[in-house]
Amino acid sequence: MRTILAPVMGNVLEWYDFAVYAFVAGLIAKNFFPSSDPATALLASFAVFGVGFVARPLGSIVIGRIGDTRGRKAALLLTVYMMAAGTLLLAILPTYASAGIIAPALLVLARLLQGFSAGGEWSGAISFIVEWAPERRRGLYGSLHMVGVVGGLLLGSGVAAVLNSLLTPEEMLQWGWRMPFIIGCVIGPFALWMRRSIDETPAFEQAAALQERPIPMLQDGAGFKLAVKACGMSVLSNVSFYILLFYMPTWVTSNLQVTASEALWANTVGLLLLAVLTPVFGQISDLIGRKTVLMFSCVFALLASYPAFNHLVSLTPATLKDLLLVQCVFSVILAAIAGGLPTTLVEMFPTRNRTTWMSIGYGVSVTLFGGFAPFVAVWLIQKFETPIAPVYYLMGGALLSGIVTLFARETAFAKLK
Repeated sequence: MRTILAPVMGNVLEWYDFAVYAFVAGLIAKNFFPSSDPATALLASFAVFGVGFVARPLGSIVIGRIGDTRGRKAALLLTVYMMAAGTLLLAILPTYASAGIIAPALLVLARLLQGFSAGGEWSGAISFIVEWAPERRRGLYGSLHMVGVVGGLLLGSGVAAVLNSLLTPEEMLQWGWRMPFIIGCVIGPFALWMRRSIDETPAFEQAAALQERPIPMLQDGAGFKLAVKACGMSVLSNVSFYILLFYMPTWVTSNLQVTASEALWANTVGLLLLAVLTPVFGQISDLIGRKTVLMFSCVFALLASYPAFNHLVSLTPATLKDLLLVQCVFSVILAAIAGGLPTTLVEMFPTRNRTTWMSIGYGVSVTLFGGFAPFVAVWLIQKFETPIAPVYYLMGGALLSGIVTLFARETAFAKLK
């Protein structure tokens, strides 16, 4: 349990650093992309948010390969160092007013560092946890990884909500937007200390003792096919997370006439419920299988997304109570995904090539469907001239993942390969 909790807590701090950008994206837009058109500036800000995901496939390959050749622990330590470097740069960046075009260029560099780190973090951490887990409780233990991810988002959303409640809009614009990144720099060394204290997984040590070296990537056709399947199964996960959690506060304030503080507090409550429900669905997946849980998430997303968005739009201006109700519905969808998908992906791949191909499959899915999801959402609203347009992207993701999952094999009751 100590060995599992260490990467989970490190995961909280890693994903706080990566995610907090989205919660102050509107302020970053004004500081780094001055424009007479606020929508254009916001598009530029979310485009830079998406740039962090461009680096994820490369980070997936490099750090994932390190996880398979040097060990899961070595990969997890590297991700902490790189994420901390990107967060420090964000905390001290000059604005466009003081540095001109250099400012957005450095902003892009910081996001590239964080994206490279995140590319190896997701698969490295979940592989580490599931490889340590008891055989019939892999779903429950694997879901703790997503609790760590959600914990990082919760911490980021909570910090942004507190700052927006305590500071005036002018103070947030001038210097308050830097505070979440400064906090990340302060707590980063704690994540490093926790990960330095953990032991390598028994599965990796057994493979190393048997001298089962990773198959060269260009010769591993089976690994490539599994990565494509993992990519398809992960579409809804990435679309829903980055639309419903990262972009939602911005969408609410831009379209529902509510304050940034109310939007962030509603998001924070939704994240808290998600953190509570995720292990529940993880445990359910151990009992009835991963596919059943994942198919539930796809069907529920298809049926509930449009009514939920339409309900909020019809009530404009929406109240905090309305926001909380819809966030709770979304939390059930997200918890079913978070409770079933991570462990499923680990179980699909053999130990000797697990972090390499899982990183690539999931990383490509994040880049194609998740990282630019806020950008796509803003573009869809402008294209169709309706604030409900992002729901079409969400429903498309549910349909695609549902089809791939339907034809995938059940992995819950088999031993790790």
